[in-house]
Amino acid sequence: MNSYKVSFGTINVLQKNLAEVIVNEGVLMDEVMIDEYHDFLLNTLEAPFGLLINKIYSFSYTFGAQKSIAHLDEMNSMAVVAKTSGAVMSTETLINVNGNINRNIKLFQEKDEALAWLQNELSLIIDKTL
Repeated sequence: MNSYKVSFGTINVLQKNLAEVIVNEGVLMDEVMIDEYHDFLLNTLEAPFGLLINKIYSFSYTFGAQKSIAHLDEMNSMAVVAKTSGAVMSTETLINVNGNINRNIKLFQEKDEALAWLQNELSLIIDKTL
């Protein structure tokens, strides 16, 4: 696993097409950070890729960031690990704000379950291309 520090947190590359994203405590994600995030993913991962968003800390988004964060065609699936009711509610709000796009996003309480689901989703995509 390779770990990268970015302006808003840490991105752990778990496989060539799978990364874990951890946003630091108190960060306000804005459009500039979303651009950095998308650029990192596109330049580091092989598409189609999966993301594990591990909501260890409390953070928030500007409205513009909320509207653009999930708009990346190369992203196949996203698992969000949210262990608190606040993290679940904020994630559900973010999904609803982006309701106009069709994304494969699922909430989990445990990281192991989220990783297993992501790996299964990615294997289904690989099987379709063979």
